[in-house]
Amino acid sequence: MRYVLMIFLFALCYSNCFAKTIRVGKNQSYKSITSAIAVSTVGDTVLVDAGLYFEKNLVINKRIVLKGIDHPVLDGEKKYEIISIKADAVVVDGFKIIHSGVSSIVDIAGIKIYNRRDVVIQNNILDDTFFGIYLQNVKNCFIKNNQISAHNSEEQQSGNGIHCWKSDSLQIIANTISGHRDGIYFEFVTHSVIWRNVSFKNIRYGLHFMFSSDDAYISNSFENNGSGVSVMYSHGVKMFNNYFKENWGDAAYGILLKEISDSYIEGNFFEKNTSGIYMEGASRIHMQKNTFKNNGWGMKIQASCMDIQALLGCLCAFLE
Repeated sequence: MRYVLMIFLFALCYSNCFAKTIRVGKNQSYKSITSAIAVSTVGDTVLVDAGLYFEKNLVINKRIVLKGIDHPVLDGEKKYEIISIKADAVVVDGFKIIHSGVSSIVDIAGIKIYNRRDVVIQNNILDDTFFGIYLQNVKNCFIKNNQISAHNSEEQQSGNGIHCWKSDSLQIIANTISGHRDGIYFEFVTHSVIWRNVSFKNIRYGLHFMFSSDDAYISNSFENNGSGVSVMYSHGVKMFNNYFKENWGDAAYGILLKEISDSYIEGNFFEKNTSGIYMEGASRIHMQKNTFKNNGWGMKIQASCMDIQALLGCLCAFLE
């Protein structure tokens, strides 16, 4: 075992020692990002000067760092998925990504990660993309400090800002998302955290959970979304210190809990929602230290909910 570890460490050191930086720009040896990626090897950094680039579908199929200087613009011309990541441990940092294609059959994204792990997407601006950042069957990926916006008025015209499917151990941190169908979407996602994000003015939900368990969302702001936040068919969800504001409408709420169990709602703030919390088929939900202000209803609890004692304790504290 020691011998195998020594070989691994030697290989890692060898790779890092011989990694190089490849410059891209109108005054550099490489004029296109595609050509620079083609000559890169594992561990290299492709450093892109500011400017406008039409790269069609940019495929990253080796472990490299793709870094922009002053947010170079990648334009998908309303035809293409702009960046497709098909290698582990890729970093994409500091780009402006605009005008992806739109498809009702294929989930085209500004940045899409395919069946990989340890990918970092940070400090990017995505505007007018169908899906913003799409994580498909990934593990231990890090999505931080991205600005993601779209401008459609109907759900059918827009995908989700950050879309996560069948994934584990994700960190979604300090992103700002607006104008999409759902700001953040989790389906079959486990052991992940959503922390310090701002999700506002999305067409449907600021955050949408489906069949996702043992996750946490902490210190996020969900404001003025079409229907608020929805957590459905999940268990072991921890919801701490979030802000739910101005989610108004006949079918709107700060948060909808539907068929969820063994979860925690603590230290959250609900202001100016049609219903602060709406529960249907929820059981064993632990609630405390939540604040309700100027909502239509503080909480609406359907008869299908179980273990109501903990809920009544929270409600009584609110009524006092």
